[in-house]
Amino acid sequence: MSETLSRLTGNKSEIYQSLLPQIEALIGDEQDAIANMANISAALKEAFNFFWVGFYIVKNDELVLGPFQGPIACTRIQKGKGVCGAAWLKTEAIIVADVDAFPGHIACSSISKSEIVVPLIKNNVVVGVLDVDSEYLNHFDHTDLEHLTKLCQWFSEKL
Repeated sequence: MSETLSRLTGNKSEIYQSLLPQIEALIGDEQDAIANMANISAALKEAFNFFWVGFYIVKNDELVLGPFQGPIACTRIQKGKGVCGAAWLKTEAIIVADVDAFPGHIACSSISKSEIVVPLIKNNVVVGVLDVDSEYLNHFDHTDLEHLTKLCQWFSEKL
């Protein structure tokens, strides 16, 4: 297992294309979901310098904060509440260009301006979400959606 990422350069798509195989190699045969979520969060934060990146895990019918990189965060989120809860309820990824315009947005930090949330789906059930926030408006696009969805699908198979 490597303790550092190989140099990540190029446009966003090229960085994802280089990063995702490195994440797969980093995780390797590790079976601990928490350790893997921690490393995925760190790798995404390091590669893209996102404001906040981490996981929420479904526990007792609510999302509970899991491993993350960034400032402190909301600990529990109800199904259907905020962007994370909406992605869980809809069982689909959500991109929000301006979090202040999202009805019911949960403001864990006033610095966050845009967000993407991708559900982790195992056996047709959402077991968690990957949440990524940016301090810039309209930061996330189809490239992020495509690659983060691919990452979450791969990771869900390991859970």
